[in-house]
Amino acid sequence: MRTLMTTQNQNFYREQIQKEMLTRLAWKTRYSKLYPAVLPPVTTASERQKHLPPPPPPLPPLPPAVPAGGEGGLSVAPLMRPVSPQTREALYQASSHHGKGRSLYLQRRGQKRPEEKFDFPLLSSWEYGWRLGLDYRSPASGRSSVVKNTFYARNGIFNNPSATDTLLG
Repeated sequence: MRTLMTTQNQNFYREQIQKEMLTRLAWKTRYSKLYPAVLPPVTTASERQKHLPPPPPPLPPLPPAVPAGGEGGLSVAPLMRPVSPQTREALYQASSHHGKGRSLYLQRRGQKRPEEKFDFPLLSSWEYGWRLGLDYRSPASGRSSVVKNTFYARNGIFNNPSATDTLLG
């Protein structure tokens, strides 16, 4: 847990700030002649030009802009496949508070596999599960055996699964 800000801690920080300020002032008084804070003032414009770096060379002109949909223009491939008309209509039906509208749209889009929504994997991490097929199912007890072996056995808690536990998986 963090330390609480007590009066003692506040006094300590106040002393640290004062000590740092006095150290800076002592350094300033000792070395101010060697390290001036500002440069000596320059009076004329010609002397100012001496201190300025040369101007950068001009940039080359930009190529003419090509319209995205025009002739000779390259169009960007869409990332996501278009939505079916039924799913699109679900988006505009009613409010999502009643399970329609946006929530129904997101539910329908979430039920589709990534291969049905996209033409290609957008991220390299998508390649691991890309095109697994319809026969893929996550294991029903993939995590429960690890929990049983590590938690229940060590702590002396008896695991008696009920009939409703198998219905949830």
